[in-house]
Amino acid sequence: MPVVRHISVQDIKDALKEGWDDFSAYPTHAIFLIVIYPVVGLFIGRAVFGSDILPLLFPLMAGFALLGPFAALGLYELSRRREQGLDVSLPQILEARHSPSMGAILMLGVGLMVIFFVWIAVAQAIYVANFGYTPAASMPDFLHRVLTTPAGWALILVGNGVGFLFALMVLTISVVSFPLLLDRDVGLAPAILTSIRAVLANPGPMALWGLIVAVSLALGSIPLFFGLAIVLPVLGHATWHLYRKVVV
Repeated sequence: MPVVRHISVQDIKDALKEGWDDFSAYPTHAIFLIVIYPVVGLFIGRAVFGSDILPLLFPLMAGFALLGPFAALGLYELSRRREQGLDVSLPQILEARHSPSMGAILMLGVGLMVIFFVWIAVAQAIYVANFGYTPAASMPDFLHRVLTTPAGWALILVGNGVGFLFALMVLTISVVSFPLLLDRDVGLAPAILTSIRAVLANPGPMALWGLIVAVSLALGSIPLFFGLAIVLPVLGHATWHLYRKVVV
């Protein structure tokens, strides 16, 4: 089993700085690797506005982040190769698909997708429990329901509480597991267990990391998701450096 270190808040700051350095050094690669995020985000927003699934707009936006650790594989590989002084051209980065651990990586990615869809189903159930099956007539009507009624306040409280539990679960099982699998052929179970051990050994710094990720993704989503073109690569690179600091 990989050995887990105890880290400090300073290590979180250093990981973010190093993530920014990677992004600054190779912004073209990073933007290319994550350009799908703003595009998909816009499609999600367009599909939801004015439809019967308007109440799922926020859960979709929040749940989208649950897939981030898997989608950032290319960013981890870029940081890994830059760290070792290797070629960081796109063809070389794509060679990561031949990693001995790719099967385990795909299985963990499928697991995150399952968690994402379960979250959407739970969010829908919470909305129905508070407002029934009658759809909102429009965005103003939906906002009026949520922000000015007791049922809406209950929806916000319960929905955010349950969403926090989903985010905590994903953080716990994936904070270092994907970079670890990309870096070493350790197997799926040891990678997940190492990620859990890393969180348990560093509850304070990992809680701060989760908060930084959540706030950054929220801010990046505000300008029609285009801020994610910067936020996501920086967080992806920083996740690699966080893994380096946590796992010996």
